[in-house]
Amino acid sequence: MKSALFSGKNVILRIEMNSHIKFAEIAAAIADSGGDIVAIDIVDAGRQTTVRDITVNVSDVSMTEQITEAFSKISGIRLIHVSDRTFLLHLGGKLTTVPKTPIQNRDDLSRVYTPDVARVCQAIYDDPHKVFTLSIKRNTVAVISDGSAVLGLGNIGPKAAMPVMEGKSVLFKQFADVDSFPICLETQDTEEIISTIKRISTSFGGINLEDISSPRCFEIERRLKEELDIPVFHDDQHGTAVVMYAGLINALKLVNKSIDQIKIVICGIGAAGVACANMLLAAGVKEIIGVDRNGIISEHDEGGNEMQRWFASCTNPKGTTGTLQDALRGADVFLGVSAGGILSREDVLTMAENPIIFAMANPNPEILPEEIEDIAAVVATGRSDYPNQINNVLCFPGIFRGALDCRASEINEPMKLAAAEAIASIVTDEERNRHHIIPSVFNPKVVKTVRDRVIEAALASGVARRIPKEFR
Repeated sequence: MKSALFSGKNVILRIEMNSHIKFAEIAAAIADSGGDIVAIDIVDAGRQTTVRDITVNVSDVSMTEQITEAFSKISGIRLIHVSDRTFLLHLGGKLTTVPKTPIQNRDDLSRVYTPDVARVCQAIYDDPHKVFTLSIKRNTVAVISDGSAVLGLGNIGPKAAMPVMEGKSVLFKQFADVDSFPICLETQDTEEIISTIKRISTSFGGINLEDISSPRCFEIERRLKEELDIPVFHDDQHGTAVVMYAGLINALKLVNKSIDQIKIVICGIGAAGVACANMLLAAGVKEIIGVDRNGIISEHDEGGNEMQRWFASCTNPKGTTGTLQDALRGADVFLGVSAGGILSREDVLTMAENPIIFAMANPNPEILPEEIEDIAAVVATGRSDYPNQINNVLCFPGIFRGALDCRASEINEPMKLAAAEAIASIVTDEERNRHHIIPSVFNPKVVKTVRDRVIEAALASGVARRIPKEFR
């Protein structure tokens, strides 16, 4: 097993041992490797062999490898597999289907299924809009991926992406009571993905696209938004942009700078970078400079995909050229959605007074906060072990809760801006400081506040097809 898989302190070693082996040998091997035995459970016993689960406490993952190596030197035992708490949590997946109404007698059966269900089918046939009220469509979102751009892992394919999509569905339910289902597609062809999603869309009230690589993700989302009448939201793009902007609203308040007077550098012009630029332009930013691996992007550059060409045409108004370092001189804000370790302390020293650094690359930020804590006014990352985590879970549950409740036909720019402003508003003037510009994902106010502001924006922009009773 690869050491990166072990994140908990307890690991479970399942071993098969011959009956002549003394367990003291095994215990000694574990102790000599630095592990402490917590529990021993017999899984299966026979005349010749016994299978046992040994729960061992380890202080770091290297001990697991040492124990495994020690076992290999003992004749008569076989290490079947190693698990930790995270792996055990994923056994059989993280989701289950539970009926809202249990079937206890023939009368229940007749109403849930045959023959009475025919009347409900006929009602939907007569008025197709009733599918929203008479089926799971009203509260169900599809979490869809092709596994081509899984955070921190890359193109690992649909099977390996399943645990991530399941986790997303758990968050939908936990935070916003939105039912969702993970769907990983055995294709990375743009047209096949679009066609497949369109064909299954009848069952869902919204589509959450996840971990689809750039630039295909732009075309997939654009086409689906045009061809479906339910919200389509690529969270890697827009979720990141919404939470980023929420944090920026509060960071700018701390440094007393106006959003239409600042210079922002975005490093990494992929899905998230383009979405961040689009949101910032909508919010009133006048000067954005984008930087990719080839340097500063300008409208005079040749090549690139459609979205990168759009980015070039809408940013860099002064025609700045050169490197990341050239772009950063005098900049007020750095937004990183690129790669770890590419920003230096010296780079930050060339920025404007009270620079704001959002180093959002995961798992390794563009620069570690402790390297610039004394020279940056505010630092945010995508990590949970530092203050100011830019975490999409602050966004997507509330956005979809609002979109479903008002039966929005799409999630548009006003709704995204409203979501960002809602998230920012959770942090009060009294609470706001350089280490607290964004609320906790567990703050109970977040989903309700985002949901209400999103509904208001949907109603105002004309995409809501239902007015919730509290808005009438």
